[in-house]
Amino acid sequence: MSERVKDKVAIVAGAGSIGPGWGNGKAAAVLYAREGAKVFAVDRNRAAAEETCRIIRVEGGECLAYEADVTNSDAVKSFVAECLSVFGRVDILHNNVGIPEVGGPEEIDEETWDQQFALNVKSMYLTSRNCLPQMVKQGNGAIVNISSIGSIRYFGYPCVSYSACKGAVNQLTQQIAIQYAGRGVRANSVLPGLMHTPQIEHYVSSGYDGDVEEMLQQRHQLVPMKRMGDAWDVAHAALFLASDEAKYITGVQLVVDGGITCKVT
Repeated sequence: MSERVKDKVAIVAGAGSIGPGWGNGKAAAVLYAREGAKVFAVDRNRAAAEETCRIIRVEGGECLAYEADVTNSDAVKSFVAECLSVFGRVDILHNNVGIPEVGGPEEIDEETWDQQFALNVKSMYLTSRNCLPQMVKQGNGAIVNISSIGSIRYFGYPCVSYSACKGAVNQLTQQIAIQYAGRGVRANSVLPGLMHTPQIEHYVSSGYDGDVEEMLQQRHQLVPMKRMGDAWDVAHAALFLASDEAKYITGVQLVVDGGITCKVT
């Protein structure tokens, strides 16, 4: 590897995977490590975070796993403090935590709506709030928030709470980008399209009564490239935005979708 983030410290929130294979956060954590970063892997499932760290350590990298609920202010404050205690700095904050919820405004109940905003938006506010002072003190830092093309497009079925959340993530990111641009901190978002990850396997398998393979093939065919992307496509986009190659880029929404948002349907 080219060591594009050599000697940097990366907090990856949502660094585990919901099932076997490569989720977006897991791939990002491993890729950061392969490119020279020390990784602080946070997940509410400690075993998942430890699995990611094991992969990094086997490959010769440095990683610490931490179990935390990123919607809890005290928990976020504690793990940022722990990262600083162990590694002394925070150069990259990668926010991957988020889950979809299918349904329109009549189908989504109020409790689900609130849960979606806590997990998909509040978590990113809390991690940013706690990392920004250290980044400002250092005079540099990069925040990468994983959003979705659902924040800018309707993608075939109602997903009102998720789309609203991801739209909020885009604006949170841009607000941070502008406010901290003069203090050495950049903030950008990645907007994945239809991705083939363990999370999608989990939700399709648990919420779909038909043939799962057929559904996955239908998703492939919706993409102009005729295939869904994978976690590595998202991870490489995030790595670019976190690296010094993107030192003059802030506030962008980097779409990673195989061309699907270019379609008019």
